[in-house]
Amino acid sequence: MVVETLPIQSAAEGALLLVGALVLLVVIAALLSAIEIVDAYEKRALTVFGEYRKLLEPGINFVPPFVSNTYRFDMRTQTLDVPRQEAITRDNSPVTADAVVYIKVMDAKKAFLQVDNYKKAVSNLAQTTLRAVLGDMELDDTLNKRQEINARIRQELDEPTDEWGIRVESVEVREVNPSKDVQRAMEQQTSAERKRRAMILEAQGERRSAVEKAEGDKQSEIIRAQGEKQSQILEAQGDAISTVLRAKSAESMGERAVIDKGMETLADIGQGESTTFVMPQELTSLVGRYGKHLSGSDVEENGAELESREFDEETRELIGLDDIAEIIGEIDEEAEMDLEAMEQEAQAIKEGKDAGTISDPDAVIEEMDQDFQERTDGGAEPSADDADDSTN
Repeated sequence: MVVETLPIQSAAEGALLLVGALVLLVVIAALLSAIEIVDAYEKRALTVFGEYRKLLEPGINFVPPFVSNTYRFDMRTQTLDVPRQEAITRDNSPVTADAVVYIKVMDAKKAFLQVDNYKKAVSNLAQTTLRAVLGDMELDDTLNKRQEINARIRQELDEPTDEWGIRVESVEVREVNPSKDVQRAMEQQTSAERKRRAMILEAQGERRSAVEKAEGDKQSEIIRAQGEKQSQILEAQGDAISTVLRAKSAESMGERAVIDKGMETLADIGQGESTTFVMPQELTSLVGRYGKHLSGSDVEENGAELESREFDEETRELIGLDDIAEIIGEIDEEAEMDLEAMEQEAQAIKEGKDAGTISDPDAVIEEMDQDFQERTDGGAEPSADDADDSTN
């Protein structure tokens, strides 16, 4: 009997150990199923027996074991690639384009309950919207107005995605490529446009160069003509002044010969012993003319002013003395100084004196006038007979 009870006890103990192990395993599995650890960047939707209960927040969450299911939602901004799409523009040009959509889950409950696989839904909606926007624009606009395309796609995506608890943060169209035939035509058009601009610029440059050259030639001819005209005017004025100066010089030399002869006569008269001199009227006129000639001033006679020796305005304008005086004033001064020096040297040679010892003509005339005045004041008054002779 003892031998038969031992196997029965061993079998019972083994069964108990097996049950205990199974219970332990069930408890461990229940604990593991009841604990949900949610990451910081996500939320999870909890269902119990298929019924939505709540959203599990980040951290450790306890849920009913074995009968609960959780669905993960990433709360960060996510990137969706929109596959390349073919579209026909409004001007019947085929184009292909692809884009990138940036989305973010704002309400995980709506994303769980309102849409199945929100990522796929947003991607398909972006594809259709991209084709619609490109089809509503012309080819040039699809190539140039990239920002407008992005804004329109985002606007079209905002309304349906809001119902899903998804916010479209940005849409970026990466490439818009026309067909190869259109690209080839565009390249030819661009090349032709560049050639046209180059030809226009070249023609404008040649035209401007010709205009500048013609203008330069015109200015050169004008300057040359003005120079020749000025040269002719100066030459004519020089000839006129030279002629006038020669005439004045000849007139002066003629008067000087008469005056010199009169002065010699005065010297002979002065050497006499008589203190009373009878002077012919012609000699008195010569003395007045001599003083007027040397001083160059106007002498009053009987209260009336004598005729000036200067040129009148018409003559000065005719020969251009006013203008030429500004241009060759210094030359006139040097010429006048040279003429006076030549006259002094000629007078010295005539009198047999050294030219270096000749006095100034004005000083000589002044001295002669004083001499004559002293003799006239110191002498006797002329008699009536002398006056009659003088009159005769």
